[in-house]
Amino acid sequence: MDLDGAWALHPQVSVRPEPFGALLYHFGTRKLSFLKDRRLLTAVQSLGDAPTARAACLAAGIGEAELPRYGRALATLVRSSMVIGRTP
Repeated sequence: MDLDGAWALHPQVSVRPEPFGALLYHFGTRKLSFLKDRRLLTAVQSLGDAPTARAACLAAGIGEAELPRYGRALATLVRSSMVIGRTP
């Protein structure tokens, strides 16, 4: 996943915050994903408004040293079509 690219939640994805993080449900693919980190949830929810995924992560309080781990988590969401690329 390109952290310097523009990303957004797929329009068919619903986010349900939970005490542990969140549930993401894709109505098109019928896939369910669990987010077990509140900062990841904040970053995912702000992807559509942020210029890049990196900016969304940093704004969510994710430090530069943590970006590779969160980038891998976001890449998993891209592979499952929860997150899609967008034009900036």
